[in-house]
Amino acid sequence: MSLRPTLPALTASLWLGASLIQPAQADELINAVPLKPFDASYTADMRRVPVNGEATQQLEQNADGSWTLTFYAGMFVARLTETSQLQLDNGQLKPLSYHYERSGLGRNRETRQTFDWDAGKVTGTHRDDPVDLATEDGLLDKASYQMALRRDLQAGKEELHYRVVDGRSIDEYEFEVVGSKQVETAVGEFAAVEVVRVRDPDASRQTTLWFAKDWDYLLVRLSQTESDGQRYQIMLKEATIDGEEVRGQ
Repeated sequence: MSLRPTLPALTASLWLGASLIQPAQADELINAVPLKPFDASYTADMRRVPVNGEATQQLEQNADGSWTLTFYAGMFVARLTETSQLQLDNGQLKPLSYHYERSGLGRNRETRQTFDWDAGKVTGTHRDDPVDLATEDGLLDKASYQMALRRDLQAGKEELHYRVVDGRSIDEYEFEVVGSKQVETAVGEFAAVEVVRVRDPDASRQTTLWFAKDWDYLLVRLSQTESDGQRYQIMLKEATIDGEEVRGQ
């Protein structure tokens, strides 16, 4: 992102209510954060071209104890689906497989990845090219890192860095807490923590996310500006967490 906002570490920790939490304590808290099934739906819109759509995200537990995280977005004739199979191993998220598919508007794309932790390999395909990478501690895919981000926020962690398999390489994803904000949605107003994706100083792409503090840091709003100036956002429409209906103030 270009010219990202910066705040002293103390200020950021106060926004999270975790100014006294040390890194080692945060790691212990993260390990204790359980995964809870949830189902959330969002409205989606593009600003330059007046097109509306919908998006859903769902986390459900499988019979073998693993989890499936699914994201779907549909807008005009474009469709995007993203699925991550993952497990919670000694408090740490570990992806097992990842599938991404986008279609419509002449921009079809597909990515498949398999994480073989015993063999220490990530294999698959990205745009028909082979993926062959070595696993490393804490490695995530482009869906599971979102759950890691939420768990880190729940634990009061300030350093939000993730090693993510992105296409055929491993990239560093970094986020920064910039404050708190009341976010109005179709199901009420939420006290949310505002997080930005940190990018290179000359990058024109910008992403800002808002997570509801009182609801396991569920994503309630996302705003993104692409490098070509196109802007879009998603806003929470309805959700349940562990069977409980999410309601704002």
